[in-house]
Amino acid sequence: MLLFTNRNIFLLLLSFCLSVTYGQSKSAKFTVVLDAGHGGKDPGNSYHGFVEKEIALKTTLLVGELLEKEKDFEVVYTRKTDTFIELVNRPKVANKINADLFVSIHCNSVANQTPAGTETFVMGLSRSDMNLEVAKAENSVILLEDNYQKTYKGFDPKKPESMIGRVIIQEENLNSSIALASTIQDNFTNNLNRKTRGVKQQPLWVLDAAVMPGVLIELGFLSNKEEGEFLNSEEGQKKMAKQIAEAIIAYKKENFNESFNEDFSTPVVKSSKVEVKEPLNDVASEKKSGADEGKAEFKIQLFASSKKRAVTSPDFKGLKDISYSFDNNLYKYFYGNVSDLNEAKKMCQQAKNIGFPDAFVVTVVGGKTSAIK
Repeated sequence: MLLFTNRNIFLLLLSFCLSVTYGQSKSAKFTVVLDAGHGGKDPGNSYHGFVEKEIALKTTLLVGELLEKEKDFEVVYTRKTDTFIELVNRPKVANKINADLFVSIHCNSVANQTPAGTETFVMGLSRSDMNLEVAKAENSVILLEDNYQKTYKGFDPKKPESMIGRVIIQEENLNSSIALASTIQDNFTNNLNRKTRGVKQQPLWVLDAAVMPGVLIELGFLSNKEEGEFLNSEEGQKKMAKQIAEAIIAYKKENFNESFNEDFSTPVVKSSKVEVKEPLNDVASEKKSGADEGKAEFKIQLFASSKKRAVTSPDFKGLKDISYSFDNNLYKYFYGNVSDLNEAKKMCQQAKNIGFPDAFVVTVVGGKTSAIK
């Protein structure tokens, strides 16, 4: 008999409420909500005369134009002009229509004007100081809103404990978000030769509040003059938009088994079956992730990262029986391997208690993993 925790019950009620509230608005088409970051009184970051809100909007509209040419696509924008949209309302646009994807587009910056490169974020937990600074910057718009203390229920973008305290409500969307983010990054790198900073998990409110797969794209650093010039140019915006659109089309094709428009080159889609076996004489080597074909097993996914870690790394906080898979240039790390779902849930709670709040149970069949709903 399946046992329900308070969290299970909350997620079940949340799903029910969303289906009742939003389900009737769902279009038969594949619906993508495009969110141009910042706007109006919130310019985002500005360096060398390059303004984030302007570049984000122009690039977002170009992505939309490309997707609207595709069969069975519906594109909805959080903004199409230079207007200020409260952060809390951006994911609400996607939730209200039960969209299939939420894509937010931004530009990066740091005080040091040397860093460059693209990076794409999914909701999750990260201990990287630099990533935390990105999260603080993107969430700081909250402070410009009226009644932000009530709206965000004590969430303070300046406090690390508030950032880390946010957890993924719908854990089953994480893998889909990672897959999309990986394709976006691969397209930027392989098709445009842009420097990549990888796919990262970070507690960003705009992704936390969306109840469907979502990503936040940082097109590059406006603080880097050369990269800023590229992103501020019409040519640069068209090139970046094309790669984002192709990645979204690839995502739809992968999930709905449909063909690409011939106007697009084939996006980079990596195999998800790259796994490594741990040699018996090397306990520090990574173990093969997955179960015997046809036999279902359960594991606990702790986190995903572009960085490869040894299974003896202190990052696993003393947990044993660590394994991993390599999927779309991202390492997914797992704890345990059991055949009983209730036992897996207990192990998942153990992982959460010792410092992995984003941990969730996955089922493994034939080497392929999927989240337990």
